[in-house]
Amino acid sequence: MNAPDPHVPTAVGAAVARGLPLRGGIGLKPEHFREILETRPDIGFFEIHAENYMVDGGPFHHYLGRIREFYPLSVHGVGLSIGGESTLDERHLERLARLLDRYQPESFSEHLAWASHGGTFLNDLLPLPYTAATLARVCEHIERVQERLRRRMLLENPATYVEFTASTMAETEFIAAVVRRTGCGLLLDVNNVHVACVNHRRDPHAYIAALPLSAVGQIHLAGFAQDTDAAGAPLLIDSHGAPVAQAVWDLFAHALERLGPVPTLIERDNDIPPLPVLLAEAQQAQRMIAARAVAEVCA
Repeated sequence: MNAPDPHVPTAVGAAVARGLPLRGGIGLKPEHFREILETRPDIGFFEIHAENYMVDGGPFHHYLGRIREFYPLSVHGVGLSIGGESTLDERHLERLARLLDRYQPESFSEHLAWASHGGTFLNDLLPLPYTAATLARVCEHIERVQERLRRRMLLENPATYVEFTASTMAETEFIAAVVRRTGCGLLLDVNNVHVACVNHRRDPHAYIAALPLSAVGQIHLAGFAQDTDAAGAPLLIDSHGAPVAQAVWDLFAHALERLGPVPTLIERDNDIPPLPVLLAEAQQAQRMIAARAVAEVCA
């Protein structure tokens, strides 16, 4: 299922072959550095945001280097602006390449979004119109990233609150075309699927079914915040500041039925709870992954 795409260069495919373990993981937070080293929790992997480590030294690198000795690592980027109109920031890409060379993570992913324009960084992950011109630009950016990093990247489906009337294709159709043209993989963010489908009144099961599922290399789960839009309709916000909701766990179970076991990360970037709380969520994901693996063996 997660085999390297035959259209991706050999060096890229080799990076994919190592892969993350088919287990649950959590985001690595500085609040937990010392406790992780003291207790060595039984967990599949940790994930970091690349932009928090784009310096040469300091305490973050000190602790990450020690933790990396014992755990697989996923690096998740938030600043490449894959969907931006401008060319990629080559200095940012170079810093990213040095980081990945330093820690040799089992996985690297980025967002289908844009976050900068005209030299200004907007500190947000913004939606883009799904058109032929956007498709060509996104593919060009991803091909450049994979060429420089010499590895296959995973592209994350977005959480969106508005859509462009200029779009000429569905989001799933756009993602499938990007995967087909570039050979990149897919990071299936199940929370983003739930959030976007509630906001746009779509069927999340149909959304997942329309994706190129053979390209999925990792899953993200997270919590959301609830609000209402100007018309009084439900509006979900991808806040990463709450436990994973039951609706997202249910959709995760459905995704595993379609995919089989997949490495799964619990994301929590706001209101960080004690480490055991996050470990418990990762263990719940782990149990569901293991149950799916058993079901496949028995089928």
